[in-house]
Amino acid sequence: MTSSPALEVAHLKRSFHRPDGRLVTPVDDVSFTLAQDETLGLVGESGCGKSTLARALMQLPPPTSGSVRISGEELSQQSARARREARRRLQMVFQDPISSLNPRRRIADVVAEPLEIWGAGGAERNRQRIVDALNEVGFDADTVWSRRPHEMSGGQCQRVAIARALMLEPTVLVLDEPVSALDVSVQAQILNLLLDIKSRRSFSMIFISHDLAVIRNICDRVAVMYLGRIVEIGRTEDVYRNPQHPYTRALLGSVLAPGQKLPDEEVLSGDLPSLIDPPSGCRFRTRCTRASERCAIEAPVLDQAAPDHRVACHHPLGFPQAELRQSM
Repeated sequence: MTSSPALEVAHLKRSFHRPDGRLVTPVDDVSFTLAQDETLGLVGESGCGKSTLARALMQLPPPTSGSVRISGEELSQQSARARREARRRLQMVFQDPISSLNPRRRIADVVAEPLEIWGAGGAERNRQRIVDALNEVGFDADTVWSRRPHEMSGGQCQRVAIARALMLEPTVLVLDEPVSALDVSVQAQILNLLLDIKSRRSFSMIFISHDLAVIRNICDRVAVMYLGRIVEIGRTEDVYRNPQHPYTRALLGSVLAPGQKLPDEEVLSGDLPSLIDPPSGCRFRTRCTRASERCAIEAPVLDQAAPDHRVACHHPLGFPQAELRQSM
């Protein structure tokens, strides 16, 4: 019998009103599934809605519409008490490790906070569990037990944040740019730590990052976001080796290999449109060299391009150029 996915997201939307009254929808009709023990990468330009999507999954705040299911349980259809219980299985590690920790609390109390909130007692009552958690993320528990966050480096604070997120033994861990604020050498340490912990435990990860090399190294699948929507999703190697969406190809083309010369022309031209007034039809059409009249009228949906590889494009890169010119 096939087990249900760790996380199922269907037609998720998150909107809010600006102070001037205008409506902004940074996450618009997003759907995907996350399998048990899978790592899904989420990439895209700044402002495309990645962090808003992560917070909507966490119900911080809840999505405007759509469905989030954890291990088959629909969050929006449960009572407040049942929804709170289900959310224990969904935890998050934030981008800025220092600001995500309470500066007035000891490291032991920070890690014990999830247990304390759930009525299981604080650090002293759960001393062995806290020691085990600190050891798991590479600390000597006796050394860091009474320290405050300001006495720790950024990489050490991120280790503390990971230990805290794992205290309730989640089935899904959402990581919002967990290494972008760290030095390169420390980034590698944190990534190796996450992979080691995941190999010992059983949980799935959603990993948000701008670093395409990081995504390629640690993610089983990757989803590409543009202006609030997923435009391509598939197995990481399939997407990297054979991108089907022009935006995905532009993102991959913007990463230079050692010794590679700068491109003669811009890889991705034009400015990112505003979410206040996004383009009609395909949102990428204003920056796409393959755009046709159909792109301005009809919004593309995620269609199967290959096994476990979907793309939202009327003229994907596998589309013959001769046929494309006839449709324009």
